[in-house]
Amino acid sequence: MTSGLRHAGPSPSRGHVRSASRERGFTLIEVVVAFVLLALVLGVSFEIFSRGMARSAELDDRARALVVAQSRLAATGAEEAIKEGVASGATDDARFQWTVTVRRADELATGADGKAPTSAYALYRVDVHVAWRTGDGRDQGLDLATLSVGPKPT
Repeated sequence: MTSGLRHAGPSPSRGHVRSASRERGFTLIEVVVAFVLLALVLGVSFEIFSRGMARSAELDDRARALVVAQSRLAATGAEEAIKEGVASGATDDARFQWTVTVRRADELATGADGKAPTSAYALYRVDVHVAWRTGDGRDQGLDLATLSVGPKPT
């Protein structure tokens, strides 16, 4: 009677050997997929890094231009008496070119009756424009403006 109870399927030792041979390594497709995913991740990471570095350089240029503009605003009226006109120049390294325009702004200093008050002083508008070229050849500019009080021209 024992001969009728035969076990269907492979013997346990045989099935064990087959599953061990399947787990020995990766298939070629798995390796190719892994390399494609790695290439995509590295490509995107490199793009993000390079754009960040380029943006950092642009922000550094803009910060330097802001310092130039602020120093030109501060120098106007401090180094010599403020007067109407246009002055221009460049930084020591010639990377940034600046233009300072000073003009009367008496229309801003009108009283309630619409007339300018009589005073020994005048109101001036000071505009500073700083221009520079980026590393990739694009022209950039930054503008600052302020009002300043100076002696009325005679």
